[in-house]
Amino acid sequence: MKKDERHYKADKIGIICPIFELDLPDYVKDFIRTSTFETDYFYIIVTYGMHHGGVAERAQEFLGELGRKAQYINTINMLDNAIIVFDMEEQKKLDPGKKVDEHIALLKADIDARKEMIEFATDEEKTFYRGFMKYTEDNGRMYSFPLYGVNEDCIGCGTCTRVCPRGCIRLENGRPVYDYTDCINCMACAHACPKLAIKLTCVKEPNPNARYRNPNITLAELIQANRQN
Repeated sequence: MKKDERHYKADKIGIICPIFELDLPDYVKDFIRTSTFETDYFYIIVTYGMHHGGVAERAQEFLGELGRKAQYINTINMLDNAIIVFDMEEQKKLDPGKKVDEHIALLKADIDARKEMIEFATDEEKTFYRGFMKYTEDNGRMYSFPLYGVNEDCIGCGTCTRVCPRGCIRLENGRPVYDYTDCINCMACAHACPKLAIKLTCVKEPNPNARYRNPNITLAELIQANRQN
């Protein structure tokens, strides 16, 4: 997103992203809208924790609105790090049963074989999606701005400023200050804080002392990805 021009050309091109409110994140949609992909095999993999709500079909509809289409869209069940709803210590206990590595291998085999498929939305997932949409229509989003508060455990290390993909955080007198104008509620700042000093203030967290980052991604790699132009 930090590049002025984004044109990608390859035999296969894919987008891998987490689900957000049962849809592709707006940030990812913006990336797709403003990028060009020169390929005859385009795929999307969406990670989710509990329900995907038939996101694959909606993702294809979104691409259709842009005059594009994917050859393959699928989902994979992983840990859900939405600390608004979930206790990450409980989520970690579920990890072995989700058999993530096995499912990644199946997805990779599909893509290597250039399989064409858009994941079908079951009645259960459609019903869950309709219920979620009705809830948000009646009650609004589960969160509101301002999202975060910083407690006395903060050491002013600036990690939060470096992991924020939208540059929403700056340090003033050794304390993080938020500008929510471009905040996408990715919660990277809260998960990456080494002192667990960043807490949600808009809701009561199930476990405010539990955080998570994918063990295959180092903090240094995350920071470096945000620096790239």
